[in-house]
Amino acid sequence: MFKYTIVIEKADGNYSAYCPDLPGCVATGASVEETTERIKEAIEFHIEGLKAEGLDVPPPVTTAALVEVAP
Repeated sequence: MFKYTIVIEKADGNYSAYCPDLPGCVATGASVEETTERIKEAIEFHIEGLKAEGLDVPPPVTTAALVEVAP
């Protein structure tokens, strides 16, 4: 089981997400929860497509961290 890092961004009227380790793998949704579910489905679909074409599935290597700074 892989755990991929995703980035969720607030857009104008919705949210968008992408997976840095899987270029081109994106999703959108009306809420963070919906966007998270959709990017999970997109990642699964992306991986299925890579396998179907005989390509290697990139391992998750990206990490994320929050840093605290003064305003």
